[in-house]
Amino acid sequence: MNLKYIENTMNKKKTSQFTVTTDHPIRDIFSTKLNAAFPRSVLYKERMKLFSLREKSISRETVTNTEIISDTKKQSLENTIEKTSDELVCTCETGNYHTFCPISCVAWLFSKITDSFFLVIGTKTCGYFLQNALGVMIFAEPRYAMAELEESDISAKLNDYKELKRLCLQIRQDRKPSVIIWIGTCTTEIIKMDLEGMAPKIENEIQIPIIVARANGLDYAFTQGEDTVLASMAYRCPTISNTSQDLSVQNSTASLSLSHDSNKIDKQDNQQNSKTTPGIVLFGSVPSTVESQLTLELKKQGINVLGWLPSQRYEELPALGKGVYVCGVNPFLSRTATTLMRRRKCLLIGAPFPIGPDGTRAWIEKICSVLGVQPKGLQEREEKIWEKLKGTYLNLIRGKSVFFMGDNLLEISLSRFLISCGMIVYEIGIPYLDRRYQAAELALLEKTCIKMKVPMPRIVEKPDNIYQVARVKALNPDLVVTGLSNANPLLYRNINVKWSTELVFSCIHGFTNTADLLAIMTRPLQRDSVLQNINKFS
Repeated sequence: MNLKYIENTMNKKKTSQFTVTTDHPIRDIFSTKLNAAFPRSVLYKERMKLFSLREKSISRETVTNTEIISDTKKQSLENTIEKTSDELVCTCETGNYHTFCPISCVAWLFSKITDSFFLVIGTKTCGYFLQNALGVMIFAEPRYAMAELEESDISAKLNDYKELKRLCLQIRQDRKPSVIIWIGTCTTEIIKMDLEGMAPKIENEIQIPIIVARANGLDYAFTQGEDTVLASMAYRCPTISNTSQDLSVQNSTASLSLSHDSNKIDKQDNQQNSKTTPGIVLFGSVPSTVESQLTLELKKQGINVLGWLPSQRYEELPALGKGVYVCGVNPFLSRTATTLMRRRKCLLIGAPFPIGPDGTRAWIEKICSVLGVQPKGLQEREEKIWEKLKGTYLNLIRGKSVFFMGDNLLEISLSRFLISCGMIVYEIGIPYLDRRYQAAELALLEKTCIKMKVPMPRIVEKPDNIYQVARVKALNPDLVVTGLSNANPLLYRNINVKWSTELVFSCIHGFTNTADLLAIMTRPLQRDSVLQNINKFS
């Protein structure tokens, strides 16, 4: 087992079955043979045909070649969508879609937890992926490395315990981290490496906490890697024995740590108010600026943030226990929410997520209602933001259509926000939908569609990219939000594409970042308008 500072290739998401649901109306437009099951080999061949850079790319028996994009079928397809405008339709295709491997969560978590070190335990494939995806940091000595498994490790000729202990001792000597986070991969799952059994023993010997997170390619989306890490980290948060006393102590310590980062929170005020104001723990990895903004927004409402999971330093993890209120800021943290409720006995506040001014307002209002606080000035704050955006981005996207192919589990929240901006969402593809965790977001999406008087979008769980491309060609949306694997083939067909991966690394939460979020989403549309103007004068 060798230690390499940077290395893993993208594990393509593949499912073992290929079935097609028959309960959504758009399916009837295509051939009746579409419901037949295909062997994986046939499906793979058809995928290669589809994404080859030729115009006759869709050439399977079940979907006719160019007839599907005729004006007649396009009109009938749009009419079918309009018929379902009175209710929210959720279907599951159980198809083949593309997403990154969840071990890519190292890309943003290692910079969030400043005193951590991430050790990815996998093969050369895992190393190549990290090398390519995070190669910009190769000369900066990043705080993550690759424990590369060799044949002697897989064949059990070497002792895994001794090898991992040797690597952790080397990491302690070179980097001196406060915590080491082991990231398991597909290989560790297949060969049944007992990482959870070895971690406590090595931790006692090297005197550094070791957290085990199995963020392997068996998940649905790459953002679930963060969910796995935070769920494992929740077990290491300190426990509150006396809620009324310890919460106030944790209030003051959390406020002091946040004031160091934002330079805007008064230490004395927090120490005085921490005993009287209600508190909450927020979970989800966001940039430090966004963390400070959301903390200040809640402080304006008289709510004190006890801490964040993850915190910027390992020793600043928030105290958890029975009676502590928690709330998430990202829609892909369902496993973390379950762990906090079942294992740490916390009280989860199910709220829409703070993406866009409408979502941020609903998020704060839900927290205030649960904690018994009367919200102040949220409606005026939201209206001011919408007013500022009218002369810029809203005029550009109002009346335009968008199609989400599904990649990062942010699709529901982004669709709701874009509908509030005046766009029409044809379809929301999403790799995995936890209806309990996102219940408030789904309710707000339906409420937003009724308010804006637009058709309800179809939600397709585990979408099949082949059928999605066919629907994209039939609907011809103004913008398609997709992963990197489908971007170039769609661009070749003159379809405006937005990389969904970029949204994970950008500041999109809260009131303040609304303009930045719209700038990201409208960049392809602005580029298209510029090119059209150039063609007019050429």
